[in-house]
Amino acid sequence: MKTGQNIPESLTARLLNVVVLDLHSNQLKSLPNSIGCLKKLKVLNAAGNLLSFLPKTIENCRCLEELNANFNKLSMIPDTIGYELVNLKKLSVNSNKLLYLPHSISRLTSLKSLDARLNNLRSLPENLENLINLQVLNVSQNFQFLETLPYSIGLLISLVELDLSYNRITSLPDSMGCLRKLQKLSVEGNPLVSPPMEVVEQGLHAVKEYLSEKMTTGHHGPKKKSWVGKLVRYKTFNESTRNHRNTEEREGLISEYRSIEALASPRNLGMFSPRRFFLHKNNLH
Repeated sequence: MKTGQNIPESLTARLLNVVVLDLHSNQLKSLPNSIGCLKKLKVLNAAGNLLSFLPKTIENCRCLEELNANFNKLSMIPDTIGYELVNLKKLSVNSNKLLYLPHSISRLTSLKSLDARLNNLRSLPENLENLINLQVLNVSQNFQFLETLPYSIGLLISLVELDLSYNRITSLPDSMGCLRKLQKLSVEGNPLVSPPMEVVEQGLHAVKEYLSEKMTTGHHGPKKKSWVGKLVRYKTFNESTRNHRNTEEREGLISEYRSIEALASPRNLGMFSPRRFFLHKNNLH
């Protein structure tokens, strides 16, 4: 759909039944407030424009499943967007000027993919545990801005791919050792101290093992104890069996994990046995 720098408010009167709206690459400076009238809209592509904000009325598009606002000039996303767009499965806001993601993002329980790379993010929302269906998270290339990650990242029970590359992260939260479904982790371009690079170079298994060990043997202050409780409650961590050393089970785990794509070519794969830190489930990949 080709248009000028603005869309007339009255245009939506002719689009009430539209399901897919493609507005990409039109030099748009704003979206009309009346976009909230599009009650059947499932896909909105507004990428490659000059948008500095999204109208709050976009929250009324409650059937929206995919929102693409890549390559704009967004400095913020409506604060309450996560409370309303309950059916959103894919949110793409890469290549903008975002300083933060609203805390309500953590309420998007249907979300499967979140792409927020190439922004100016200073932090991520604290309460990520509600994102129970999130499979792909990309917050790479926020360069000098993103220095820390919330501990709740270890409660993303469906996470398969996590890209943290080219930020200023020095330490990965211990809780990430409990990301049982994680198959791909990218951390290059960070000044990592924990885990050290010699562990990172050994692959994803080694990283999980290191973080799990650190969580069980490290400092157990009030905050750490409360998070261990949460991890147990979300069935991502079983503290009571962390010292289990059954050889047959360990060998079985290595076999189950062979398909995982690691950070680099794993060396000495047989040395790592994360099963002692994770619950034994029949559906464990």
